[in-house]
Amino acid sequence: MIEAAVSGFAAVVAGMAALHQRVHNRVSELDSRMDRFELYAEKNFISRADHAEQMNKIEAHMIRIESKLDTFIQRFPNPS
Repeated sequence: MIEAAVSGFAAVVAGMAALHQRVHNRVSELDSRMDRFELYAEKNFISRADHAEQMNKIEAHMIRIESKLDTFIQRFPNPS
């Protein structure tokens, strides 16, 4: 009877070890995938502050172009 209990206990321990190993492998895989995604995101995307700064520069250039066009239109009115 004790041999059956020891065998059953060993089987339960082996099953739990296999399950634990499988879960550990999945967690490790997810961790490495997250690390790769974070690195990809860091390399390929800009921050919100940088985007706002670039948009402000573009807006300033557009305002300069608009003022130059306004000046041009005032100097040379439509001939018709």
